[in-house]
Amino acid sequence: MKRVILIIFIALLSYLFISSQNILDISAGVAIFLFGMLSLEEGFRVFAGGFLEKILQKTTNTLPKSISFGIVTTTLMQSSSLVSVISISFISAGLISLYQGIGIILGANIGTTTGAWLVAAFGLKVKISAYAMPMLVFGVLFIFQSSKKLKGLGYILAGLGFLFLGIHYMKEGFEAFKESIDLKEYAIEGYRGLVVFMFIGIAATVIMQSSHATLVLIITALAAHQITYENALALAIGSNVGTTITAILGSLSSGIDGKKLAGAHFIFNFVTGIVAVIFIYQFVFVVDFTAKVIGIRADDYTMKLALFHTYFNFIGVMLIVPFMNYLVDFLNKLFKKKALNAEEADDVIFINDTALDFAETAVNVLHKETKHLYNNVFDIVARGISVYKEDITSGMEIDDIVKLRAKPLKVDMEEYYHLKIKDIYGKIMTFAINAQGKFEERANAQIIPIKNATIAIAEVFKATKHMQKNMLKYIAADNEYIKEQYNYIRKNLMKQLRYAQMVFNTAEDDVALLLINKMEVEAHKYDIAANKSIDNLIRNNQITYSMATSLMNDNSYASSISADILKIAKSLYVYKNDKIETEAMLLSPEEIKEVINDGKKDL
Repeated sequence: MKRVILIIFIALLSYLFISSQNILDISAGVAIFLFGMLSLEEGFRVFAGGFLEKILQKTTNTLPKSISFGIVTTTLMQSSSLVSVISISFISAGLISLYQGIGIILGANIGTTTGAWLVAAFGLKVKISAYAMPMLVFGVLFIFQSSKKLKGLGYILAGLGFLFLGIHYMKEGFEAFKESIDLKEYAIEGYRGLVVFMFIGIAATVIMQSSHATLVLIITALAAHQITYENALALAIGSNVGTTITAILGSLSSGIDGKKLAGAHFIFNFVTGIVAVIFIYQFVFVVDFTAKVIGIRADDYTMKLALFHTYFNFIGVMLIVPFMNYLVDFLNKLFKKKALNAEEADDVIFINDTALDFAETAVNVLHKETKHLYNNVFDIVARGISVYKEDITSGMEIDDIVKLRAKPLKVDMEEYYHLKIKDIYGKIMTFAINAQGKFEERANAQIIPIKNATIAIAEVFKATKHMQKNMLKYIAADNEYIKEQYNYIRKNLMKQLRYAQMVFNTAEDDVALLLINKMEVEAHKYDIAANKSIDNLIRNNQITYSMATSLMNDNSYASSISADILKIAKSLYVYKNDKIETEAMLLSPEEIKEVINDGKKDL
């Protein structure tokens, strides 16, 4: 269907281009302008990541700061869509809350009005193409340099050049249009015209995927007297409402956080549009009064349009701000992740395409998704040793858990793997590889430990799966010796799993390091004690050769599980605290041997 619509649209445009050179000029201006916006976004992406990540939490921790952040970044970048992408990316990574993200979007709506002022006050008053040419030349020159920063600067210069050139062609096209046709003949007065032209503005924004481009087109048409001032106001309202549709379409492939932000964007612009339509004549009165006060001529309708656009966006923000908490609660209830039944397949929660736009968000999202995968594997490992994860996370003594869960707990490990692990593992690894290829050395230094933790999580599952058959057989066996050994394996694995959960849950660096050191000691103690115990059992003929073989294999699996849980805890902790050097703070192998041998070191 989309392909058919595209073919029809291309055919229609081709006919119009053959029929009218003026339509071709205006369309070329729009196309060049949109290409300039894409180039500008590409350039700012090079610089935005590190800069925004450093100032983000300091500048968005209150609503006024979040709104200010949205205003400033949109004014600098002249792209509310890029600011929206950044906001969705940061929310998904947990760097900011939904409340802060909505504040940024509100600020972006005010910030985008600066574009109208620049075009009305500067773009139409001078020969803007004269500025475009050198920008394009220097921009392309920088784009072909090997330096990433120079490339980014090149895209910014080229983007500005194309923006100016696009405005020039739109302006020239509408000026020439006057000689052959007067579009004002199709003007519609009153509320009927307001509604009709509002929908035209919505349609134009959906087609061009940019309210900024639509507004520039409206301003240039108004400057050429091709549309009436009243109809231009209606088109401006429509462009604001239309941009929410593009945001909604863009959020369909994003996660729940992206949908929440798109929902907030829609509610804000829709409410603002309704208010502007209802009180249009009051807005016009205020604009005329303000224009007279600040020295805008009565017939300078382009400047008045920019003033109107600023007023109704600002008033929209004022209307939404008092209800922000209610809006956040409503969106959280509306977009809620469905709870999974045991039989339903799980999927990634945090990974999404927008998270790859910036290094910090990519690493944050990767860390959170790996924790999600670990929680799934934690659940199945607990059941693989015939306990529940709630037992391990409780305050119950390990010995008491073993007594409580004396009966084997059967679980289909293969089915669980396909439902809760396989797809998530694959998507994490794919995302990690793509992130490694995209970002610089520091980001890679953070990605590699998380990637190693993901591999270790998969290994924990595999070893548990191999061990499960004998675990089910021997924890309820008549032979007390073999039963005791398998309960010993269970106790040690529960202890490691419990320590790992405590590492993930603590906010204290000293506590986390203490727990990781304990895990290291326990892993080494377990190896020594388990091997000695097996030797004694065989020597005293207390277990059969078959039991001994199973126990030796499962002891090896348990040892690798214990070591991998330790690796996971260390890798994810080291990332979480942004301290690659913390590994040096952990006990060395010699210190661990000392702990095991004489028990004198105070943990």
